[in-house]
Amino acid sequence: MKKHWTYKNIEAFVFRLWEREVSEDQISEKEMELLKEWKHHAEKDLDTRHIRESKERILFGLEHYFSSPDIGSAKRVRKHTYKIAAAIILFLSLGSFFTYTIFFKPDVYFAESASRIVHLKDGSVVTLLPGGELTVAKSFPASTRVVDLKGDAVFSVAKSKEHPFIVHADGFSTRVLGTVFKISQSGKKKSVDLYEGKVAVSSPGVPVSYLKPHQEWTNFGIARTTAVISFTPGKTSVKDVPSVLSLSFNDVPLKEVVAVLESSYNTKVYYPKESEDKKITADFTGGTVGENIESLAFILGLEVQKKENTYTLKK
Repeated sequence: MKKHWTYKNIEAFVFRLWEREVSEDQISEKEMELLKEWKHHAEKDLDTRHIRESKERILFGLEHYFSSPDIGSAKRVRKHTYKIAAAIILFLSLGSFFTYTIFFKPDVYFAESASRIVHLKDGSVVTLLPGGELTVAKSFPASTRVVDLKGDAVFSVAKSKEHPFIVHADGFSTRVLGTVFKISQSGKKKSVDLYEGKVAVSSPGVPVSYLKPHQEWTNFGIARTTAVISFTPGKTSVKDVPSVLSLSFNDVPLKEVVAVLESSYNTKVYYPKESEDKKITADFTGGTVGENIESLAFILGLEVQKKENTYTLKK
């Protein structure tokens, strides 16, 4: 903390940062460092003498935040101010930013061994699956309804054309206006299954994916990879039949691209060992398995040989 600052100036600075935090304005790293320094300064050496001095300084520092409409009411205003300041001092003496904890600290919901249903203020319902954790800001719902998710959950989002609902998960976000969908996160593998309505899923380095009911977005557990898979009822089986609608890679090693192609199309692809770490950027949306592998061979400058359900890429 800068020693040449007066205590009154520091109080005003902290109050301004709190106001910006509530309005969700961005706080710089330097300002965040100063807040941490202030917290440390407020907590250390809280003996009787320091508490007494802190009371006097905070009272003077807070008086200018309250107006005095006339001389007759000045005593009442000052008395009211002292009561508020005394409450602030009480919580500061316990070593915490009480305003943050009570008014601004997000609500966190956790499902341990069983699912947990969370009812949000906008009418949305979130079913946290075991191990799931949902973080909701005190300002929710705002112009944009934003929550953070760890683990898996099913969302039934209250419809609002004016207020989008955004779920920030581990490395990707899902944006909706009102729908029912499931987010799954297992290690590096992420997926979004849509049951009703529409959603947009975004992940760094790949195009935004738009889902319709009975479609799934996934990254196959590979960074900068995205796919949309459609599920249709099977004619001879109770299981739905998956089909790949879109498939995109951005600077992904060939060996991982091939692994996705093999699992998605139930095929086998051979390629030169020395090319396995070559980075591939390609959009295979709309292509058949044969067309996609031909495109991959073109990128690598290789020829394709096909035998039944096996493809061989060679020079």
